[in-house]
Amino acid sequence: MTNAVIECILSRSAAKYYDPAATLSDDQIRDLVRIGTSAPTSFHLQNWRFIAVRTPEAKARLRPIAWGQPAITEAAVTFIVCGQLADSSVVPERLSPVVEAGIMPAKMVPEWEIPARGLYMEYPQRQRDEAVRSATFGTAAMIYAARSLGLGSTPMIGFDAEAVHREFGLAEDEVPVMLLAVGPERPGNWPQKPRRPVADVLEFA
Repeated sequence: MTNAVIECILSRSAAKYYDPAATLSDDQIRDLVRIGTSAPTSFHLQNWRFIAVRTPEAKARLRPIAWGQPAITEAAVTFIVCGQLADSSVVPERLSPVVEAGIMPAKMVPEWEIPARGLYMEYPQRQRDEAVRSATFGTAAMIYAARSLGLGSTPMIGFDAEAVHREFGLAEDEVPVMLLAVGPERPGNWPQKPRRPVADVLEFA
């Protein structure tokens, strides 16, 4: 079972070494985010935001609060991937383009908003869980898109979340879920590391 998409996924590895002289254009950065936002979200919330850290000044602000990881200053761009706490009140607004496109009848919107309200409104932990889930889906799409374009990527959880929140002006309802460095690689990166056998992680029911 193979095709170009599967080969892209199976050949991906986290890059450690980047070409520090390489850059990505604004359009390339926008395209990566556009692809990331095609990932699924609960109730079509699209509860994410991406901060593209790409100038030397912004990289210099981020690196000290991200464990001094070299990828932050060497990669062309490092995204601060923000998940937004799940908020059922935005469901009608987020579904409006879906209705306008003729995909969903308008009468179905309350059928989505009401259960979303019941699922999230009184449950802060669920709101945060959904923020992390959505941001992770979006990041994964960007990782594989980058690989397909011949770019390396490195997802990172090593950072001071409170400092990132403060330094980059995140909103009250935003969680800095992870950092994602992306850019052309330089030699020395490892291939994808072997994974646990499928028999160890799969159960048929």
